[in-house]
Amino acid sequence: MNKQALTNAVLASLYIFLVVCAIFYGSEMVEQMVGVVPETMLIPVAMLSLFVLSAAIMGYLFVYHPAALYLEGKKTEAVRLFLSTTAIFAGITMVIFALVFFGAFSAPSEQAIEVGSRL
Repeated sequence: MNKQALTNAVLASLYIFLVVCAIFYGSEMVEQMVGVVPETMLIPVAMLSLFVLSAAIMGYLFVYHPAALYLEGKKTEAVRLFLSTTAIFAGITMVIFALVFFGAFSAPSEQAIEVGSRL
């Protein structure tokens, strides 16, 4: 396993986690500060800007180093780095889906809340 591939895949996952946290908790924080979440034209502009920024960051993390190796004439190493990064990222993604599927991050059920409140 290539250290660069692992670093790129982990950084991509970390970036996604940070963006999701900002979106998930950002509206709650705005609502607490302002009282309501304002509906303006700037929200779609911000989301599209975030999409473009994310594409640039993911492009850098997944493509830059393999492209540089390819241009240096190290074609086999470039393909190996790209595929390794993609495979590691796919593994991280499968772990996340497994955690979601098996309920590792689910909210407690209403029945569990009722039992807890009786104690």
